[in-house]
Amino acid sequence: MPTAKLNKRAIDALKPPAEKQFVLWDNEIRGFGIRVLPSGLKTFIIQYRNAEGIKRRVNLGRFGVLTVDQARDLAKIKLGAVASGEDPAEDARRARNEMNVSELCDWYLTEARAGRILGRRNRPIKESSLAMDESRIRTHINPLIGKRIARHLTIADVEAMQDDVAKGKTGKARTGGRGGKATGGRGVAARCLTTIQAILGHAKHKGLLAEHPTKGAKKLAGNKRTRRLSIAEIETLGKAMVYAEQQGVSPTGIAVIRLLLLTGYRREEGQAMQREWVNPMGGFVAFPDTKTGEQVRAIGPEAIKVIVAQTRIAGNPYVFAATTGDGPFTAVSACLQRVCGFAGITGVTPHVLRHTFASIAAELGFSELTIRAMLGHASQNVTQDYIHVDEALKLAVRRTSDEIAKLLAQGAAKLDRLRLVA
Repeated sequence: MPTAKLNKRAIDALKPPAEKQFVLWDNEIRGFGIRVLPSGLKTFIIQYRNAEGIKRRVNLGRFGVLTVDQARDLAKIKLGAVASGEDPAEDARRARNEMNVSELCDWYLTEARAGRILGRRNRPIKESSLAMDESRIRTHINPLIGKRIARHLTIADVEAMQDDVAKGKTGKARTGGRGGKATGGRGVAARCLTTIQAILGHAKHKGLLAEHPTKGAKKLAGNKRTRRLSIAEIETLGKAMVYAEQQGVSPTGIAVIRLLLLTGYRREEGQAMQREWVNPMGGFVAFPDTKTGEQVRAIGPEAIKVIVAQTRIAGNPYVFAATTGDGPFTAVSACLQRVCGFAGITGVTPHVLRHTFASIAAELGFSELTIRAMLGHASQNVTQDYIHVDEALKLAVRRTSDEIAKLLAQGAAKLDRLRLVA
């Protein structure tokens, strides 16, 4: 354990470690030291064993905010309290129990981004999920209950928050990112309740709260999305995609639309697909990460044709590459709106294309279990229980994809006939 006389010169000379952390202990006061992180942050600490023999470590403050002499005096006070049987770490824990909701949310985001809070399947929570959590916290949760002491919250408090969000009381213009206005609504309200319940649950698990204060709060039922394209609309969309490309709409965007409709993949899965994940001969795409974790998903020949037809761009790993930079194409939603505008179809989102794929599969007679597996909903345990499901799944995906491709082609043929008549 490296030791030295802690003074400003010695601390200024400390270099950030390449990884983890480095602690330099004072050679005069046992248990007093300074911790250096790879980021360069330097924090005074004390380390001791409490009356139960448990090793504790407590932050005193950052170097620069505290001088060495101030930190040394504080260390003497706290270590003296330890000698008297007190436990400064337990005192700090009790103080954390008085955190308000806003402070607790900040703690959650910091811990989760550091990978110290686990989500589904005991894996770190995805950054995309944390970004949505942060948006709900900033826009809805903090304005309504941010100043409330977290452990004093009641079920009535969080259900009232949910009701206020549903009624649009937190609606306001966005200050950054995409979109024009945060309007609230039932769906957003229910997700806000889910977010705050999860944060309180993690706080209890980590010992910041003795109990989950709002366990049992009721979440609003959302408006289930049932929109899907009819047979006639699929044909019309096929016609509109041909026309849109003639009018200069991005061919990459149109290709993503076609792929989503032919596969039932989620928007992010389709537009951010990488070439190395695709196995054309095996008829599958090996996604390293999806909403439900790592998955191998069947894909039909018609969808493979769309992938193979995309131009390779050196240095860009994505099937649907952005026109600039080395990232993926990201404007499929806007492109879909333009195409649907030509078709005169309203209420269509990339998720509607996913519903449409499932709807066609159901009309072809495939079971709910098979359709869930086609969409990536079924767990791996389900598929492993049925040895025949892999080939059955490929057949189901191929037949569904072929049927949709046929309908799109019929629509495009109608445009050709119209052109010939003209």
